[in-house]
Amino acid sequence: MQNILPQYAKPPKGSSVCEKLIALKDGLAPLKTAIVHPTDDFSLGGAIEAAKQGFIIPVFVGNQAKIEAVAKAGGYDLSPFEIVPCEHSHDAAAKAVQLVRSGAVEALMKGKLHTDEFMTPIVARDTGLRTGRRMSHIFVMDIMPTYHKPLFITDAALNIRPNLMEKRDIVQNAIDLFHALGWGTPKVAIVSAVETVDEKIPSTLDATALCKMADRGQIVGGILDGPLAFDNAVSVEAAKAKGIVSQVAGDADIIVVPDVESGNMLYKQMRYLFGVESAGIVLGAKVPIILTSRAADKGTTRTASCALALVYARKQEEMLKCLKATS
Repeated sequence: MQNILPQYAKPPKGSSVCEKLIALKDGLAPLKTAIVHPTDDFSLGGAIEAAKQGFIIPVFVGNQAKIEAVAKAGGYDLSPFEIVPCEHSHDAAAKAVQLVRSGAVEALMKGKLHTDEFMTPIVARDTGLRTGRRMSHIFVMDIMPTYHKPLFITDAALNIRPNLMEKRDIVQNAIDLFHALGWGTPKVAIVSAVETVDEKIPSTLDATALCKMADRGQIVGGILDGPLAFDNAVSVEAAKAKGIVSQVAGDADIIVVPDVESGNMLYKQMRYLFGVESAGIVLGAKVPIILTSRAADKGTTRTASCALALVYARKQEEMLKCLKATS
């Protein structure tokens, strides 16, 4: 199958990862996206800006009076956009899921509501957006120049204490996104507190099993190694000091954390102590879900997250077309 997406190249000077993600949209039709409860300037203004740049066609789902008040305060023109009125935020989340199930929209974006409230109707067993794959969140972090390339972190937002099979899906979702971006074969580090197998640290056992699952074709498309401590996952010097011989150590593309606590703290440390920008997306549902932190949101963060959803969705469409053509 021919890859219609641009291949990842050496970034030009001064170009951030978010800017490179934004550049991937060229030639792709915008994604019709339900913006759930956009009742603050971050979510409403960010969606309108993403629409202006051609990433999405927003459908605003929420309390119309509140949406219009935010638009008036921010000087936004709502006339080009559809509004689906709902009374409360939980109603907006449920209605947005219905819009996906009916085929009216192609993606979801979180507005001003808590993540658990946003995700509840999405993960509902019979009426939500489940697939055969566990849903998981992926951050694409702009680590350069401290690190020599973008770094994925998963899962730092959804799965609290994932079991082995849930981790398998978390790994596969991240690998699939990496391929959709046209960035080649990712090196996946399954991290723990140590780089050796220790029965007293269950995440080291999971890491070992995940690597063997990749050997047996239960995880495809990536090069896995683990357990690795975080330092030897991203530092060649640290790996050499521990005597680790690995294709992944010191050169990881994807960091798979043991649980949401470690992942969330890792992400927030990078964001708040070092000013690292990122884009975020949830995969494993019937459509991509744009999920960013309101506290850390910038215009480029939300727009880059829209770029992730757009590129992934259009790549999936292309794959389905190829499968139908060959069947």
